[in-house]
Amino acid sequence: QVQLVESGGGLVQPGGSLRLSCAPSGNIFRFYAMGWYRQAPEKQRELVATITRYGTSNYADSVKGRFTITRDSAKNTVYLQMNSLKPEDTAVYYCNAEFKATPWTTSQTAWGQGTQVTVSS
Repeated sequence: QVQLVESGGGLVQPGGSLRLSCAPSGNIFRFYAMGWYRQAPEKQRELVATITRYGTSNYADSVKGRFTITRDSAKNTVYLQMNSLKPEDTAVYYCNAEFKATPWTTSQTAWGQGTQVTVSS
């Protein structure tokens, strides 16, 4: 079963930057929408940014102008560039993707295991 593997989290000072990556653990026939979500302690998981197969992106108001989502279709990888980070960005960040594993299977949705982002001085 294909899983999504995230990387790039860590500890950064306010105003700093991080780049998250998310890639499948195996071969994928085709990705559709891909996105990043986050969950802070004692809060619900919330959408951060999404990107369609055709490159159309959407952002939460709280990250507009600071975060950028991109995808490398050749590598089936999605990235989240996070700049001007704030303490309130601290959360576990999850990758999400809708994809078809083979041309003959129906589309499915998967989540990554999450990567911790901590913004603190």
